[in-house]
Amino acid sequence: MSSIKIRTKRKDGKTQIRILIAHPMEHGRNRDAKTNTLIPAHFIQELTVKLNKNLIITAKTGANISKDPFFAFMLKGGKVGDKITISWLDNLGNKDTQVHIV
Repeated sequence: MSSIKIRTKRKDGKTQIRILIAHPMEHGRNRDAKTNTLIPAHFIQELTVKLNKNLIITAKTGANISKDPFFAFMLKGGKVGDKITISWLDNLGNKDTQVHIV
């Protein structure tokens, strides 16, 4: 099961894209309550959005984003049947991709 949930909505000739990603987004400065050791950093460092096969957004993110991040974009154009592909890569090399049809 993918960690990415995508919702789209057409409005006035534009496409609203909403993305929710299940990810711990740990910045590396918190301590474990039981052992008092630092919890290692684990965060999404790159998010990409493609419309059909065209790259429309590349976001370089960091540890300052909260757990289970939510992103929203308004895209000029787009039409019913277009394919939205969302991908992320984190600092530990984990990645995920999800495809959504508008």
